[in-house]
Amino acid sequence: MIGTSLPASPHVAQAGLERSVWYSGYLLTFLATGAETGGRFSVVEEIGRRDASAPPPLHIHIREEEYFYVIEGEMTFFVGDETIAAPAGTFVRLPRGVPHTFVIATEEVRVLNICTPAGFEGFFRDLSEPAMTLTLPPAPDGPPDIAKLQATAAAYGLQVVGPPPPTSV
Repeated sequence: MIGTSLPASPHVAQAGLERSVWYSGYLLTFLATGAETGGRFSVVEEIGRRDASAPPPLHIHIREEEYFYVIEGEMTFFVGDETIAAPAGTFVRLPRGVPHTFVIATEEVRVLNICTPAGFEGFFRDLSEPAMTLTLPPAPDGPPDIAKLQATAAAYGLQVVGPPPPTSV
């Protein structure tokens, strides 16, 4: 639920273990959550590695718009019928209701993921584990728990509509 006002004090967040999780081969740091923005938006820093961080399946968000700003490295986004090369310095909006996915195109990538309204950051929290260090997680022991992924996706208004893209494009 989007609140009507925010506190008059600024919001400041720094990367730290209390704000970071390991999710699907990524190190995620929650810089602004819905609880901190009155439900307006969330900002998550994502650091991933091409051969260790799993690309998401083709999916549709029915609740939020999703935005990515590539800080380091390069990603390739697949949005509807478009393929978008996104080197560092690129900002990409993924519209609500449009199928999309992405892959890491360079060895490593560092991006900001912004969702509006907030709430989707809970999806990441529900499927992650606390980061033990501010580094990429160890390789997963096996495939993800598909039943848990599907249930969590449904709870957050995410519709999986296809497989992940090939990891090399």
